[in-house]
Amino acid sequence: MPYIHLTTFIAAPIERVFDLSRSVDLHKVSMQAYGEIPVQGTTFGLLNEGETVTWKAKHLFKERFLKVKLSFSKRPFVFIDEQVEGPFKSLKHEHYFKPIENGTLLIDQFRFETGRGKIGALFNNLYLTKYMERLLEERNKAIKEVAERNQWQKYLK
Repeated sequence: MPYIHLTTFIAAPIERVFDLSRSVDLHKVSMQAYGEIPVQGTTFGLLNEGETVTWKAKHLFKERFLKVKLSFSKRPFVFIDEQVEGPFKSLKHEHYFKPIENGTLLIDQFRFETGRGKIGALFNNLYLTKYMERLLEERNKAIKEVAERNQWQKYLK
């Protein structure tokens, strides 16, 4: 099972980073290059424990739908979202937040499985893991930019 681990420093308070990471609106902005839009469930505002959102996007030359559920949350330290329906055999994204002296560390632990046996494993190793890592990095860059400037409030409504 592929595993991605990222650590991102953000010069902002932990509560702000935690909430921006749950913002459906900010996620949509960060993934606009892929036409990613929420089409069902929580389609704006903050995703809370037990809620779902279904994303429609174009990835790898194909329109795809991914329904995720925020399955666990302990504000402002951790939340976990997992695929309920979608293109993966399984997908689990753990988001950890650690306050430090001058900001917050955002730590992503991302696991996914595509299935499809040896061909799927080869595709994961050659391409998909790096593709998914790049998406997470783009998302974290957007969270960082918004959290560190004074216009972050609009994403927390």
